[in-house]
Amino acid sequence: MSQIPLSTSAEAEHAQSDLDRNDNTRQIVADVAYRQLVIVNVMFVGLEGAGDGNWVLVDAGIAGSAKAIRSAAGARFGGHGRPACIIMTHAHFDHVGALETLANEWEVPVYSHHGEHPYLDGTRSYPPADPSVGGGLLARLSPLFPTSPVNVASQLYDLPCDHSVPFMPDWRWIHTPGHTPGHISLWRERDRVLIAGDAFITTRQESVYAAMTQSPEMHGPPMYFTPDWASAKASVRELAALAPEIVVTGHGAAMQGPEMRAALDALAERFDEVAVPQNQRA
Repeated sequence: MSQIPLSTSAEAEHAQSDLDRNDNTRQIVADVAYRQLVIVNVMFVGLEGAGDGNWVLVDAGIAGSAKAIRSAAGARFGGHGRPACIIMTHAHFDHVGALETLANEWEVPVYSHHGEHPYLDGTRSYPPADPSVGGGLLARLSPLFPTSPVNVASQLYDLPCDHSVPFMPDWRWIHTPGHTPGHISLWRERDRVLIAGDAFITTRQESVYAAMTQSPEMHGPPMYFTPDWASAKASVRELAALAPEIVVTGHGAAMQGPEMRAALDALAERFDEVAVPQNQRA
């Protein structure tokens, strides 16, 4: 199975425009930044110094990451670092690790697609991971990853039916299933910024080395946790058709520009060849 590489010019563009900051985030535009927490990214949407209630957290990292998220939020936004809400792209363990802690501490609403609610209200576990796909140590270890739900039922709300995003003017949410039933991505047309979650990613997540170093490569969703490849393919094609200028994904470095778009287009066109595992569990 081949990968979709990103050219060195795209990597250089990323390195110049996405510098490390004193709040330990990487800013991609004035009001969007992200922080890598071991193997996963969390996103901070709002202007620096915006103050409490004037920014949004997208996803909540791995277990034990509440302190890092809280610290980055306080440094970036000031005040007590409290957001207006938390938006979940999906509810896998590496995206909900600090969710219960932060939602309860901040007393803020949590929004997701209704298809993810069973995994966020304590009622349903995800299917077990498939260690036979993708190769790499993370894939082999994936049966050890938690699949049980978290429970933020008292603070959990559906995303609006009109596809607007609470507390994020100009953004809309897009249902991008495949990796999970209720997976969403976030899109802003005016500057063509895409927060893709795990609909596609920019690192080979099955490999520990790649997941830690985040060397830029265009990939489909993490193989070991993706049960519906037909929907995943349709989701990638829908996102590629948007022709984004900047993408930030749940795993891997944010990327921008024509090389990124060419790689995303190639992933969409060759999805069955480069993203779908040939030895997946029946």
